[in-house]
Amino acid sequence: MLTDKRIVVKIMQQNKECALCERVCILTFHHLIPRKLHRRGFFKAHYSKTQLQTGVMLCTLCHKTIHRFYDEMTLGKKLNTLTSLKADEKIQTHIHWAKKQKT
Repeated sequence: MLTDKRIVVKIMQQNKECALCERVCILTFHHLIPRKLHRRGFFKAHYSKTQLQTGVMLCTLCHKTIHRFYDEMTLGKKLNTLTSLKADEKIQTHIHWAKKQKT
């Protein structure tokens, strides 16, 4: 039985569409508010536990790119929705490039 949250989060889905680049491939779960920030007072005060656990399924390429471009605090405060991620200029450039890549 999987009771450890770290194990549950690592579960991947195959042959689904990435929420950013829309390629069909193996996906990983991305917390919209990084787990490292969940214990901080600001996030505890402004978000429910359900909101803190919200995330999207992304391909490995998009997931790694988001974390390479931005630190956790920026992701947690400014890019904490799928809409805000898609609207970001750097992420849009990546999405345009990623859509051309083989799965």
